[in-house]
Order: sequence, then C-alpha cells, then structure tokens
Amino acid sequence: MKNNVIIFILLLGLAGTAQNETNFERATVAYNEGAYEKAIDLYSGILESGQHSAAIYYNLGNSYYKLNDVPNSIYYYEKALLLSPNDPEILNNLGYAQQMTLDAIEVLPETGLSKLYKSVTDVLTFDQWAYLGVFFMFLFVILYIVFYYAYYSSRKRWAFIGSLVSLTAALVTVVFAFVQYQDYNTYRPAIIFADEIGIQAEPNTTSDEVFVLHAGTKVNVLEELNNWKKIALTDGKTGWVSSDNLKLLKDF
Repeated sequence: MKNNVIIFILLLGLAGTAQNETNFERATVAYNEGAYEKAIDLYSGILESGQHSAAIYYNLGNSYYKLNDVPNSIYYYEKALLLSPNDPEILNNLGYAQQMTLDAIEVLPETGLSKLYKSVTDVLTFDQWAYLGVFFMFLFVILYIVFYYAYYSSRKRWAFIGSLVSLTAALVTVVFAFVQYQDYNTYRPAIIFADEIGIQAEPNTTSDEVFVLHAGTKVNVLEELNNWKKIALTDGKTGWVSSDNLKLLKDF
C-alpha cells in the first residue's frame, strides 16, 4: 500500500511537470504572437503551481514591458536576476525598463576595498560558493591521502602543497558563502508600485513627507512596524512607506 502511494505521488509530480512545460510552451507562443496578457496568465499559472525559475520571471518581465507596465516588468526582471545573477540578457532588459522610471537616484560611492570585495564575492551566489567549498575540501582529502601513501618524495611534496592550497581555498570559499548568505538575508529589496507616493519621516500619515517616489523604483526594506516599512535608497535616504505600495522581491 505504501509503495502504491509513493508511485501515485511520483506520477502526480511528473504530470504536473509535463503540464507546466506545456503551459510554458503555450505562453511562449502567445508572447511571440503578441498576446501578452495570455502569456502572463500562463506564466503566472506555472508560478502558482509552485515551480519558479529565472526564465519564467524573465519572460513575465518581457510580457509586462510590452504592455508598458513598468513596475511589474522591473519587478519580474529583478526576481529573475536574484535566481540568475549577472545574466546579460536580464541586465540588458532591466536597464531598458529602468530608463522608463521617473526617479533618478544616485548611488553612494564605494571605497576601492569595498568594490574589490563585491566584485569577487558577487561572482557566485552563496550556495555556489558553498558547493565550491565542498569541492575544495574533497580535493584536500584526496591530495592528503596521496601525500600519506605516496612513495616518492617529489610526489609527497606536490601532494602536500596541493592539499594546503585546497584547504585554504575551501576555507576562503566557505567564508565567502557565509558572507554572501548574511548579505542575502539582510538585503530585502522591493519595488514601489504606487504611481506616486510620499515617503514619511515616521510610520504614520501625519508625519513630515521627506521625499517622493514613483512606480518602478527599487528600495531596500530595513524594518517593519504594523503596516509600514522603513526603506532605504542607494543614495542613503531613508523613510517610511505603507506596505501596500511596494512588493518584496524575495517572496518566492
């Protein structure tokens, strides 16, 4: 009986996967035919089934872009970028969508050391750094075994040096994975969806308005209080906005 249940669950999973693949193909056909709203419905249906990928979010971004829906196009491009960092096509289309936003926000200058750190750690995601760390640790074990059992001194020497390099690389990549993971958890990006919204100095409507944002602008959520979120811009400005006026990007 137990085996029958497992088989039934597996068959359901395969059927769901096949259906999603069919819907993805139908959505792509609809997009190519200019039926962008139909494509959005089909892609969204795949997401509602529990399957998500950079390709689905990217295609949703393209569909909304064709409909001149700036905030939704940026929202889905940014979600695709979270799953596939540094993808040139996503970055390119995201850049086009961002040109249609009204807010021009400067980025605070970074120090040379900070730029170097980000350029290195952003090459891979935290899970990719972790996998690389496991690989180097495995290599360290193999080389240490070679060193331990090798008969010739030259082979011992090279195996020993290789094992030390592998161990060092494993430690460095694990540190990078941990740092990236911490950064990922503390960084909570969101997209503003209100056409125009005043950002308050405090989490209430009676406080002073410190600046104004428009649809499509990307912000970082620092904290929450009731139905309000404290946000920060890349230029260092902070303020409070009602939660109804933005969407978090990491709500997978």
